[in-house]
Amino acid sequence: MTIEEHPATTQVAPELVSEFRGVATSIISDNMARLPGATGILPYHKGGQLVGTALTVKTRNGDNLAIHAALKIARRGDVIVVDGGGDVSQALIGEIILTHAESIGVAGFVLDGAIRDVAAIRASDLPCYARGVTHKGPYKNGPGSLNVPVSIGGLVVHPGDLVVGDDDGIVALSPKAARDLLPAIRAQEERERVKIAGYKEARLQLVKS
Repeated sequence: MTIEEHPATTQVAPELVSEFRGVATSIISDNMARLPGATGILPYHKGGQLVGTALTVKTRNGDNLAIHAALKIARRGDVIVVDGGGDVSQALIGEIILTHAESIGVAGFVLDGAIRDVAAIRASDLPCYARGVTHKGPYKNGPGSLNVPVSIGGLVVHPGDLVVGDDDGIVALSPKAARDLLPAIRAQEERERVKIAGYKEARLQLVKS
């Protein structure tokens, strides 16, 4: 079966990616009325934030032919976002695909599906989020689509969206929305910094008294 490939979108501007490095997904979510965000998609990598441009993949349950096709067109800084229908009966990626992606500069993976070779993924710095784990390998028959809107744990991701992930989960938003939110995000970060510093100081004074 064939893979339907749509034209790639413009990547998120490097300066905008930089602005969102270190921004907590919880703060982004708070400033979008707590509406956007994938549920049930967990981090499996060693640690570290995910920030990049969505290269979206729609595939048949348990089949990763479209993911292989995505790797052929992936650009440095792309996040491969895979709508696998939430199926966890077959793993969509493992150590080989993760290593391939890392070698070409892919920023990470977000899969509404399963992974395998978890020990290798847990030892890797390349961000990898998935719904579950299984030892069973994938089919490679297709069909699939690239650069189309997908649904990941209830979150709709469009090709070219800014994808941000941390230990709390995944959010995605258009570059315009991301730019528009930055002032509110910075303001909330400062409010929370001041509040936390105040609590720590109060605790220190309590210990000293």
